Amino acid sequence: MVSVSLCMIVKNEEDVLARCLESAADLVDEIIIVDTGSTDRTREIAARFTGKVYDFPWRDDFSAARNESFSHASMDYCMWLDADDVLLEEDRGAFLALKETLDPAVSVVMAPYHAGFDESGHVTFSYYRERLIKNHAGMRWTGAVHEAISPAGKILYADFAVTHRKTRPSDPDRNLRIYEAQLAAGKSLDPRQQFYYGRELYYHRRWAEALDVFERFLAEGRGWVENEIDACCHCAYCHRELGHDQAALAALFRTFEYDRPRAEACCEIGSWFFQREQYRRAAYWYALALTCVRDDRRGAFVSPDCYGYLPCIQLCVCYSRLGNQKRAEVFNELAAACKPDSTAVRRNRAFFRSLAGRQTG
Repeated sequence: MVSVSLCMIVKNEEDVLARCLESAADLVDEIIIVDTGSTDRTREIAARFTGKVYDFPWRDDFSAARNESFSHASMDYCMWLDADDVLLEEDRGAFLALKETLDPAVSVVMAPYHAGFDESGHVTFSYYRERLIKNHAGMRWTGAVHEAISPAGKILYADFAVTHRKTRPSDPDRNLRIYEAQLAAGKSLDPRQQFYYGRELYYHRRWAEALDVFERFLAEGRGWVENEIDACCHCAYCHRELGHDQAALAALFRTFEYDRPRAEACCEIGSWFFQREQYRRAAYWYALALTCVRDDRRGAFVSPDCYGYLPCIQLCVCYSRLGNQKRAEVFNELAAACKPDSTAVRRNRAFFRSLAGRQTG
């Protein structure tokens, strides 16, 4: 069995740190906590789980802090978690099974990161992240914000997932502030950081500036294909906010230049036509979304609903408004197979029952 060092960076996490460590402490062989300036009970809570708590002055660089945490690790692999992450019971079992069988030749273990949920707890946003990294193998974190390790060597895709459970909002301006400080200091952003800078501008409703960053990112052609596809979608979102309706649609079609259609883009195109009451065209794109093969291992941000529930529920509405209630009802039941507890499904069923009642009355 391989050994694992859990390496974390924390600051003022007294509300979530114990929850995280209680879910993971008995799975790992060592816990490293690097504190970047807590003023609450974070260090006291950390000390209940490990004697290896270190100070590291925060300097607006997540990679520096994560590399510091890895530098104290002594086990075969380093595993990172954020303080508001948890390992659910089913994932704990899968993690232990992996740990018992992991080939020591594996350099990086990739695992799903569940980061978005609907009101019923279903995962709505997920992507793979490097989760276990072989210690002393020369791989380091890069990027002051949205830091990452470029996987090298033998890579394994694991079944266990890490669940991100925020209890409070983080500083919404921090990432953008770090990027703009870097640019003001004359630093250039690599393609990945340029992509995420554009996203931060978008989140801050600076649509025109975000659009410019994304367009330059795409024009340079040095990005990862999944980021390029996502950048096209964000160009569409920016155009939409700026009132450039046709340009928004063109940006969504541009995603097809980089690879086969993604269900997320197809659903966005379907929505474009749906909002203009062009239901037959919208139905075409929602139906196409249902043919797209979901492949989380490609590493993109994945919206699981786009591969089943969302196109089905939208096809239900499209066909109902086109006057084909039987076909609409079929798609509503397909949506129900994806999400049996869906409020929209129940509402549609009531609508179809009322139609049947009027026809027999």
